[in-house]
Amino acid sequence: EEPVLLAELKPGRPQRYDWKSSCETWSVAFSPDGAWFAWSQGHCVVKLIPWPLEEAELCKASERKSRGGKTEARSCGAAKEKTLECGQIVWGLAFSSWPEAEVGDTEPACAVGLPCLILATGLNDGQIKVWEVQTGHLLFSLLGHQDVVRDLSFAPNGSLILVSASRDKTLRVWDLSRDGRQVQVLSGHVQWVYCCSISPDCSMLCSAAGEKSALLWSMRSYTLIRRLEGHQSSVVSCDFSPDSALLVTASYDACVIMWDPYTGEQLRTLRHVPLHSAVDYSSEVHTSSLRSVCFSPEGLYLATVADDRLLRIWALELRSPVAFAPMTNGLCCMYFPHGGFIATGTRDGHVQFWTAPRVLSSLKHLCRKALRTFLTTYQVLALPIPRKLKEFLTYRTF
Repeated sequence: EEPVLLAELKPGRPQRYDWKSSCETWSVAFSPDGAWFAWSQGHCVVKLIPWPLEEAELCKASERKSRGGKTEARSCGAAKEKTLECGQIVWGLAFSSWPEAEVGDTEPACAVGLPCLILATGLNDGQIKVWEVQTGHLLFSLLGHQDVVRDLSFAPNGSLILVSASRDKTLRVWDLSRDGRQVQVLSGHVQWVYCCSISPDCSMLCSAAGEKSALLWSMRSYTLIRRLEGHQSSVVSCDFSPDSALLVTASYDACVIMWDPYTGEQLRTLRHVPLHSAVDYSSEVHTSSLRSVCFSPEGLYLATVADDRLLRIWALELRSPVAFAPMTNGLCCMYFPHGGFIATGTRDGHVQFWTAPRVLSSLKHLCRKALRTFLTTYQVLALPIPRKLKEFLTYRTF
């Protein structure tokens, strides 16, 4: 079933803006609970939209688009959407929850007894600004990077640890629970760092730069675990599976490589080839250069965006895409936390929402996912169980 375009958000075009403030949407993000959506719509602006939890709302927006022509950004949560004026071009976005405040707590983020949502924004001048979503108040300005903050990743365990990736060739670790203190500077890349991703179990960090290898770091000791070598061109995007057992990296070489992060073994390569034979294969590497890859929430699908103007959806067990959708100038993609659709950002500042396969996970996969959440590959291999079962639990049965 091919992805269907449900809705499209378009930025306003204010007349008076510095020409350097491009309108590209380099980052989109859903809050962990799926209640908010953020997109860097260009012109130094981030839009925050309270998100409808039911797909029916998206369908209504799509119907309004088809009946009346254009769908404005106000079609989803018009009365409550917020605009954050960041003062610089926005490259990276990441949500996290701030724990409930207690009596006597002086933190500015939350009212007593209420958790709140925060959004970190990575900016063109190297700053990271952290905002409280409900009020739009600026909580922190984190200083340290010397160039564009290209990507951001919060530890999923709610510890308020934030990792930033920058064009200054470093990653930095910040602790927002300690007033935004810089905990560590990770050096090892020799090119701009494009992407960073913390594993769901918070044990590992993957970073991708303009290099042929991705780097895997320990989130406990902040030391380099290994280099993942296998791509033929710059690695630009990475993501962990929901159980932390798999890692995918996407490169300008038009390939996605699936890795076992514990052993460094390459498990599978997904090649982005032209859909039509009429396409000039000599330009394949250029036209199919990848921009973004992400796992679906249940861990059975991948989505990729490439320069050949296609959104592809891949099933974990197959080497060819199961669905395609035409999109122009795609830069990033992200699944809705509860599944069912994908958000993509484009060079012209638009955000598009596409249907994605809904799947009922098998009992086998649910058991594997539950076990792999707390067992490493080495621990699985040490279990006194049949070899075929070990192969299944370590994703070697593709």
